[in-house]
Amino acid sequence: MIAPPSTLTTNETIVSYYANACEAVGSTPVVLQDFPLSTKVGISLDTFGRIVDACPNIVMLKHEDWPGLAKISAIRAAEEQGRRRVSILCGNGGLFLLDEMLRGADGAMTGYAYPEMMRDVVALAKGGETERASDIFDAHMPLVRYEQQPGLGLAVRKYVLAKRGAIASAVQRKPGALLDAAAMADVERMLMRLERRLAELG
Repeated sequence: MIAPPSTLTTNETIVSYYANACEAVGSTPVVLQDFPLSTKVGISLDTFGRIVDACPNIVMLKHEDWPGLAKISAIRAAEEQGRRRVSILCGNGGLFLLDEMLRGADGAMTGYAYPEMMRDVVALAKGGETERASDIFDAHMPLVRYEQQPGLGLAVRKYVLAKRGAIASAVQRKPGALLDAAAMADVERMLMRLERRLAELG
């Protein structure tokens, strides 16, 4: 996966960077990461199209524009007009996963304490079961959102994963944050509500 460095300031430098990077790796498949909130590099639709046309080994877009739903729709529309198709996997902790799937994304490439939610939402959306996908997604949304807090999100995820038995300890390496008693109470309340909603959904 290749993300653009923050030193790229024009469309031409972005296109040149990816052309050079893709040439350097030869036939190795490349994932283009589009995460402007982190990289500070905005990749316009035109620039993305030029990169895809110039670099046949780019096979996937890691879509992390915020939320960038119109970009997904435009990419798929361009493919209907003849541009080469690339897979689109989405990040941002799954915050917009259902909407992204309905716009034409292929799946998720991100973290969340209940990865089975993302698996099920992707499968149901692809199968046309939008209402079922929406119900499951909505049940998880309070925890998904809470997990996205800057500076605290990984502590939330590790706390839940430890409760679920997926990891042995929720402790992070320093200077990683720890949940205080109030945050733990928040998470416990969300987990109880989530379990109740999932039981109701069957």
